[in-house]
Amino acid sequence: MPRRRGKFIPPPSHLSRVLEHLNAGPRLALTGLRRISLTYAAKNDHMGARHFVKEKLPRIRWANPLLEIAVHRVPKTREETWAPHATVEFEDGKTSTIDLSNKWSTTIAKELMDLAGGDPWKAYKSAALAAGHPILPGEEKERLAQVAKRSKANPTKSSSPEELEAQVQDTLNEPSRPKTGAAAILP
Repeated sequence: MPRRRGKFIPPPSHLSRVLEHLNAGPRLALTGLRRISLTYAAKNDHMGARHFVKEKLPRIRWANPLLEIAVHRVPKTREETWAPHATVEFEDGKTSTIDLSNKWSTTIAKELMDLAGGDPWKAYKSAALAAGHPILPGEEKERLAQVAKRSKANPTKSSSPEELEAQVQDTLNEPSRPKTGAAAILP
């Protein structure tokens, strides 16, 4: 068969996809920090901290190239119980510790940005809340998981799949839920 003589449009390269992820809004620029040190289990536990390191930490590194970041993946057995934590050291010598246990990566990122994001973060956060947008991508999944957790926490009331679907729809249709995508643009 003869070759087609049309223009071939290649798909986005891996580098362009990585750069798109790193430059996605909001910019996670931290002010007044010298060092961030994260400690979490290497396996079997601390999933929120692990997802934070995979999803959000590269964006923080991209926005803050001079910030010293240390990640400690500590071996942990199933019998051991200790909480993951992030130690944040400011330029003036003060330190602050963030507990990372039982938190989603978006929650960890919001806490870190509230701690050292400065005025640009506060302005972005208030604008996003006023517009009804999520502050960070992925918050809808967190909210749906909280609804599912609440329904599991109330075992006395047995819920059918239809009732659970109705609860999810009620949560999605709440007026306080931020609108995203076309719903945010259209009247």
